[in-house]
Order: sequence, then C-alpha cells, then structure tokens
Amino acid sequence: MAELPDVDTLLDAAVRALGGTRREGQAVMAEAVSTAIDTGEHLVVQAGTGTGKSLAYLVPAIRHAMAEDTTVVVTTATLALQRQLIERDLPRLSAALAPLLNREPVFAILKGRRNYLCRHRLQGADAADPEDTELFDPRQLSSVGRQVKRLHEWAEETVTGDRDELAPGVSDLAWRQVSVSANECVGAAACPFGQECFSEQARADAGGADVVVTNHAMLAISTMQGYHLLPEHRVLVIDEAHELVDRVTSVATGELGERPVNTAAKRAGRLVEAGLTERLSESGEGLALLFGESEAGRYDHLPDALAGGVAAVRDAAHACLSAIRSGSSEQDPDYATQRKQALAALDEVHDSAVRILESFEPPLRERTDVVWLAKGPKQSPTLHVAPLAVGGLLREKLFGDRTTVLTSATLALGGTFAPLAAQWGLGRESTGRSRVGAEADAADATGSGPAESGAVTGGTGGAETAAETGGEAAPDDADNPDKAAGEPRWRGLDVGSPFDHARSGILYVARHLPPPGRDGLDPRYLDEIAGLVEAAGGRTLGLFSSMRAAAQAAEELRERVDVRILCQGDDSTGRLVEEFAEEEDSCLFGTLSLWQGVDVPGRSLQLVIVDRIPFPRPDDPLASARQRAVGARGGNGFMAVAATHAALLLAQGTGRLLRSAADRGVVAVLDPRLATARYGGFLRSSLPPYWGTTDPEVARAALRRLAAAPVAG
Repeated sequence: MAELPDVDTLLDAAVRALGGTRREGQAVMAEAVSTAIDTGEHLVVQAGTGTGKSLAYLVPAIRHAMAEDTTVVVTTATLALQRQLIERDLPRLSAALAPLLNREPVFAILKGRRNYLCRHRLQGADAADPEDTELFDPRQLSSVGRQVKRLHEWAEETVTGDRDELAPGVSDLAWRQVSVSANECVGAAACPFGQECFSEQARADAGGADVVVTNHAMLAISTMQGYHLLPEHRVLVIDEAHELVDRVTSVATGELGERPVNTAAKRAGRLVEAGLTERLSESGEGLALLFGESEAGRYDHLPDALAGGVAAVRDAAHACLSAIRSGSSEQDPDYATQRKQALAALDEVHDSAVRILESFEPPLRERTDVVWLAKGPKQSPTLHVAPLAVGGLLREKLFGDRTTVLTSATLALGGTFAPLAAQWGLGRESTGRSRVGAEADAADATGSGPAESGAVTGGTGGAETAAETGGEAAPDDADNPDKAAGEPRWRGLDVGSPFDHARSGILYVARHLPPPGRDGLDPRYLDEIAGLVEAAGGRTLGLFSSMRAAAQAAEELRERVDVRILCQGDDSTGRLVEEFAEEEDSCLFGTLSLWQGVDVPGRSLQLVIVDRIPFPRPDDPLASARQRAVGARGGNGFMAVAATHAALLLAQGTGRLLRSAADRGVVAVLDPRLATARYGGFLRSSLPPYWGTTDPEVARAALRRLAAAPVAG
C-alpha cells in the first residue's frame, strides 16, 4: 500500500472540505493522538468547547486503521454524541479523506444486543402476557399489546433492527418482549434466525470497519466482563471520558429484589419441577417483607434476618440452576431459548446474592464492594452491590494491551488531571509536565485575572489551588486505593479552547447570600434569581441540585417575572430544550440530568444559574463509602470524592454558557461557599476561565447590556 499522507495534511484537507478553519488546539491534539498511537503511550486530552476534538481524534484514528488494516474503537457516553459521530462527522470526514486515502474509510456503530430486535423472540412474543409487567394493569397490557403489534409490522421493513431508528419509540416494557440480552441469546449457530440476526449483522459490519463507534457501557461489558463483543483493536478513543467511571460502575453493579427473583422463577418454571420454583418465589416474597422492615441506606454489617433472606434466595436459585443444568440438553430451538433465558435470569439473581453476602466477609477496611438498600414510593426495594473503585479493573482490562486516548472538555480538575487519572487507575503522569500544569504556573506567576475588589477567578491557578486546599487539590498516592506498581504510562495535554472566556463570560458568585439550606430555596435565593432573570430578559438556564428546588423556583418565578418559565418534567427534555432555544426570552429550569447535553448557542442562553455546589448527598451510599475508604488509607476523602464530583459537575454545568465564539453571558453561582470555603479555589480552578466578580450589580448590568444589544447580522 502506498504511503499515506501525514496527519497534518489529512487534517487540513478535512477542514477545507468541511468548510471550517484551522484551529491550533485541534492541530495540536491531532498530532498528540498520532504520537500516542505510534508510541503506545496513553493520552489524556482536555479540549474545550469549539476545539473540534472529534475531528482531532478521528483523522489520526482513520489513518492508523487504514495504514495497519485494523479497527479503531471510539466510545461515547451519550446517545447525542454517538449520533453526531455516525450521522454527521464520519460521513463527511470519510468523503473528504477518500481522495487522499485511495478509498473511502468504512465506519460502523455497535450497540448492546438488547438494542436490536430479536427475530426469534419476536416470533414467540406474547403481548397478552409480558413477563415483566407489574400488577398486570389491564390498561398497561393493552398498550403493550398495541406497541408489540407495531414492532411486528416494523420488523418487516427495518434493515437494521436498531431500536433508535424506530420513531416514535415504544416503552421499555414493550421492547423487552422482542429483544434479548447477551446472556439470554442462544447464539447464531443454535438460533433458527441466526443468519438473519440484526445484532450479528451489526457485529459483522463492525468487524470490517475502520472505525467502530460504541458506548462506554458496551465497552465495559465487552472488555471487562469478557464477552468479546467488540472487534479486535489496538487503539481505543474514549470521548466524554469524564463519564467513564460512573458508566463502568453501573455495569459492575449487581441488584437483588423481588422482581428479578420472580422473573427468574417464572422462567425456570417452564423447565424444572414446581417445588423448586415455588421455593424461589417464596424466597423472593420473604426478601420483599424483610426489605419493608429494613432501613434504606448503606450497610456496613448486614443484619442477620436480611442476610438469611439473601442466603435463602441464593440457595433457591442454585437449586434451580443445578436442576436445569443436569436436565435435558435437547437442541430444539424453542427449548434452547427457554433454557438460556432461565439460566441468565437465575445466574443474575444467584450471583448478586453471593456477591452481597461475600462482600461483608473481609474486615471493613479491606472490602472492595459496598452494599445498600434503595427504596422509595416510585421504586421497588432493591439491594445494590457496587465496587468501591474501578481503577484497578480499568488498569488491568482497559489499559493493559491497547493505546487509549481519553478526551473531554472537562478533565482537568483543580488545574490537574490527577483526580480523574487516579479514578481511572492511571496513577501519576509518567512523563514531564502537562500543558495544564505549565499554564497554571504561568497564570499564578503573572497574577492574571480581574483586578477587581472582591473578584473571584475561574482560571487554572493550580498553585493557588494547592495553597487554598492545604496542598490537596490532587489526590496523593493514599487517595487512590487502586494504585499499584507498574502503572500505565500516560501523559496529559490541555489544548485549551478557541473561546476567550475572560472576555466572553462572567463568573458571578453571590458571596452575600447565606449558605444553602436543606429545606428548599431560601427566599433570598429566589429574590436573587428573579433579579438576574429580569436583568437578562429571560434567556436563562437554571441548573438546580434537586427537582424540588427546580420546581420551587419555576413556580415562584412564574408569579414574579414576565417571561415564560419551562421546567423539567413539563415535557420531554428534548422538546423543552427545543422550545427554550426557539423562544429567546424564555427560561429553562431543571436538575442534574440537564447539566450535560444542553447545547444552545446564541442569544437564547445568556445566563446560567447554579443554585448550589453539587456535592453528592451526605447519605449517598456509594460516594460516602468511597470517601471513607480514601480517608482510611490516609488521604483526604472529601477532596478525592466529594470535591472532585462537584468540580466535574460544576465544570459541565458552567460550560453550557459559551457554545460558539459569538456567545456572551454570565454564570451565576448562588452558593457563597465557592468564594469563601477553603475548597473554593479547587472548584474555581476546575471551571472555564471566566472573568470573576462577587458584585451582584456588575452581573445584572452586564446582563442588561447583553439583552439590549442589537441582534447581529
């Protein structure tokens, strides 16, 4: 094969073909990704909004794939980015690069098996008796029946069987009647529809692609649970890498409750004697009764009664598993499907019960899992078991035999990559100083930032941060329970942003307000919100720490200001964002699920309000257990867990303000602790480098000027 053009040449060609302009940060990132691929050293890249990071990693990824006749895997956390890559970025990029690469690069998307229609399950789907229906509400059953009928019709015309292509969509309950998980699938060889399987076709397409796009959960299942769902690859790009730990933790979390026990018993009932399944069903009912008498929250020691209930489920599930595995192994496809589905459900129940019981065996300090009971008016009581940390798992399974590029707009917390690197199991950076550290020192040395009385800066002052937090801006070795010899070699790079944050945005911290309380929004907070919204003439994204606070603010503001207030829950999130973007003087209030994915450039968004620093709840079972574990090893659990969590969410939330180079506006954080608390410097240095103030009139005056400015063009 002829020598391919270098990355810089390909990037220039791609930018020209796509009608863009060359960006320094994009070029620096592309070259760094190419170098990482060549050297095998992992790369952590922070690329601010507007950098064009997708192009910066796709160009070297495609070049490597075509030069080596191999596949590069790209994973994302959100469906929105996945669609952007598959429907917009990759088609345009492939067409642009084809003349220089002698052929058009091939790309594919790969999702978990549950996302694809199963033809075999479809033939046996009984809409009159969906096994997961709670309480068998006749109206719900009728709705499911209509949706399943529609799925039958769609199956005759779809080419991919991909659920995301079905519009309008159907409920999860209906979809479960016509799909199977990886554990439930009998395999293409045994399935009568194996040659027509949508999931198998997607995997086949992926196997021949230069670039395969998938999600973090699929990556975790394939790489860490040993299912080998992804094609062989030596290079992995993890976009939205700030989400990686949470997504991997979710995949690695086991659950035990009455519903999965009943589902397992029902599936096993077709294959084993009634006495065994009755025993399993009764153990599930007993567990539900015990849950009703137990306190919700984290368990450091499992009460004897609850431990007995879990053990009863474990033993009953084991008896059913043994009976099925020692029974008939006939190859009839329908029987094989029933057997596989029963084994999958029983294994899930049995393994979760075993893991819960075994998690309490080591001394508290040596445990690797945390167990908690979740219960509430809208959820079935469920015992959860999750890993205290996933860094060791990531280091062993993800970073061991491939080159990994981790990128996002927000990875440097407190001016350093160390907090997230510790959570990923990367440990300390193995080579020189990252650009983050160099810029932090430069900012500190020059004293850059507003010379205003009472100003607060949002820059990258790493040295200042270390001083303000007692030298604990970055977790030390003791903060990382996964730290071990032989850490993967990696380097960090911050390519900055093409936006001039200090000239385009103001970070206003309401230092004069009282610290936030627990009993809803203080009236003074509501007054502050009303004043800011009035000054901005609407154009406000309100990000609240709870749905209760968002609803309270929406209700109050609707009585006080003459602009439309949209609130999360009034309609689908997508539709609310569309209305907010279209109606310039409206406001959109919501909670944590809105902090990412809201991309509204232009005059419709000129004010972002954050009601409080988004620390995890003190009673959050996983966060509190992780914080305690860090402290037990001599580290600062608050900084390593709570402050890092808050810094990441704050960076994501405040990053909603500037989405294009022409955007201008104000980020208003009402929580005075951002300006007054010892950890405030760490949090502020995690945010985009907006110009800072604590003067409310400065913020309101800026908003009034923006609202009165003539529309450009």
